[in-house]
Amino acid sequence: MEHRRVVQLYRHLTLRLGLTEAGPLLTLALVGLFGWGFVSLAGEVIEGETLAFDRTLLLSLRNPANLADPIGPTWLEESARDFTGLGGHAILGFVTLSTLGYLLMTRRRGAAILVVAAVVGGMVASALLKMGFERPRPDLVPHEVRVYTASFPSGHAMLSAVTYLTLGALLARVHKPRRVKLFFLLLAIVLTVLIGASRVYLGVHWPSDVLAGWCVGAAWAGMCWYAALVLQRRGQVETEAPPPPPDHGTSATRP
Repeated sequence: MEHRRVVQLYRHLTLRLGLTEAGPLLTLALVGLFGWGFVSLAGEVIEGETLAFDRTLLLSLRNPANLADPIGPTWLEESARDFTGLGGHAILGFVTLSTLGYLLMTRRRGAAILVVAAVVGGMVASALLKMGFERPRPDLVPHEVRVYTASFPSGHAMLSAVTYLTLGALLARVHKPRRVKLFFLLLAIVLTVLIGASRVYLGVHWPSDVLAGWCVGAAWAGMCWYAALVLQRRGQVETEAPPPPPDHGTSATRP
């Protein structure tokens, strides 16, 4: 009897929260995991417990005889600059506006609003976190690109996770073949990882900055995606473009 009541209560809660499928449950679990990861990293950064790890990894990416020289061939350094540019505000803004235009042209207004809310909200959250922590940039090695803001968390890592993971999940949602879904999701993850790694390689972020940026960015993207799943069930976010409206301007066919 007690077991039946527990089952009924569980079903009631899952229905109320929109968790009747594995997708929403997994999404919320990932949000909690990445959120916990960010909080843990933030606490360790404040207490200085990540400094040894940060210094060791940052120095391992430089020539010991010349700390201004990143390890590897010249093309690797140029490639790192290219990848880091993909996480800048200009590129992310262009990608977001391009996606927004596509969604509006295909009459997916709900999905367009979701993308704008996710990206703009992520930018605001990133700025507030940087102002709140005010961690100085690494001073062990020369910076290979210019920086203008505080170090923790990495804005490039966070915003690339927010933007590319949100768009990757959205594109995966509107395609039925599993291999296509997997392709978009893996592409978003690989791009996010490369952008974050490039920030450490170029010496403008501590490794813990990037890890924290990935965590909070993935958590933010997960929350937005959970909202999309809930709104989708209510018919407020579209997975497929609605059919075009009927053309009432054509003249009736004469008998």
